[in-house]
Amino acid sequence: WDLCTSALPQQGMELFGAEKCIPTGLQHGTVTVKQGGGLYEITTFRTEGSYSDGRHPDSVAFVPDVREDLARRDFTIGAMALNAKTGEVIDPFGGQADLKNRLIRAVGEPDCRFAEDGLRILRGLRFAAVLGFEIEPGTAAALRGNAPRLKNLSPERVKAELERLLCGPAAAPVLREYVDVIGVVLPELLPM
Repeated sequence: WDLCTSALPQQGMELFGAEKCIPTGLQHGTVTVKQGGGLYEITTFRTEGSYSDGRHPDSVAFVPDVREDLARRDFTIGAMALNAKTGEVIDPFGGQADLKNRLIRAVGEPDCRFAEDGLRILRGLRFAAVLGFEIEPGTAAALRGNAPRLKNLSPERVKAELERLLCGPAAAPVLREYVDVIGVVLPELLPM
C-alpha cells in the first residue's frame, strides 16, 4: 500500500511530531512515520514535470486532489486509491476492470508514459510475469517502440526488475513474447 495525503510534508511532521518522523524525501513530499514498531512512508499528492533524464521528474508540484496524483502513475492497476474514511475506491482510469480482466494497461498515452520513465517498460513486463496478466495491445506496442530507452537505465534498477520478472510464475511466456524488448538489456536472449 502507498499512503498518500493532501497534507503537505511539514503538516504531516507537525501532526505526528518530530520524534516520530524521518524527512525521507521532503522535496518529493515523502515523510516516513515511525508508528507501532513499523515505518510508514506517507507522500503528499503530487504532479510531476518533464523527465529530461528519462527516469526522474525535473520537478514536482503538490496538489490537493488524489485524482491528479493518480494521473501520473504508470499502469491503471496501480492508479487507484482507497479513501480510508469512506471506503470509496477512487478509480479514474479503470484499474478495477483491468484487474478483473488480468490486463496491464498504461495510464493515459502509453508512449508518453514510457518516454517519461524507461523503467516503466520493465515494470510492465515484470507485472505480466509475476501476475500472469496480458499486456493491452497499445501498451505492448509502446513497450516495444520505447525499448531502446532501457539502455539509459542504471544497472541496479534493471537488475532489480529482471530478478523479479525472471522469478515470476509467468516468466516464460513474457520472455517468449517480449524477447525483443528484454534483449535490449539481456542481449544473450536474442539468438535463442
